[in-house]
Amino acid sequence: MSPSYFENLSFENRDYSTERLPAGEYENCTFRSCNFKDGDLTKCVFIACSFTACDLSMVKIQGTSFRDVKFSDCKILGARFDTCSTMLLSFAFVKCMLNLSSFFRLKLKGALFEECVLHEVEFQEADLTKSTFRNCDLRDASFEDTILDQADLSSAHSFTIDPSKNRLKKTRFSRHGLEGLLAHLDLIIVE
Repeated sequence: MSPSYFENLSFENRDYSTERLPAGEYENCTFRSCNFKDGDLTKCVFIACSFTACDLSMVKIQGTSFRDVKFSDCKILGARFDTCSTMLLSFAFVKCMLNLSSFFRLKLKGALFEECVLHEVEFQEADLTKSTFRNCDLRDASFEDTILDQADLSSAHSFTIDPSKNRLKKTRFSRHGLEGLLAHLDLIIVE
């Protein structure tokens, strides 16, 4: 059976946690207030789609393609983005909760994370060149062998990044964020 093609459709208030979203390619589709919690999106293709106010916690996305996809006001706990298709991978997250998700070894050049909560998110060995973390909470997010060249963390907070274990060429930080770069030195910083 060949996969289906869906274009310019709107999916609203649907529960895909027990019933699977039909496999196929979705282009310019919108998903609003849909529940994908513990659902299965494996091998689906999303092109120029948007997910708004959806719950994608623990969703299965092995081999799933995200090309120019925007997530807004979504709950995406424990998502394994490191298992999705890397071909033309491109997405943006605005006002999302991404705790315990993994972006391990992904090339996310120019990715946007805006006003997101990213507690304990795995960014090890990811390429985040020119990515933006605008007003993001990065508490206990893990960065190791991560490329953050020209990334903007100037309004991000609660991060700990060891400059000796990550690439930080022309990376933007605020004075307030410098504490997160010095944490590995076990210094006492006073105001």
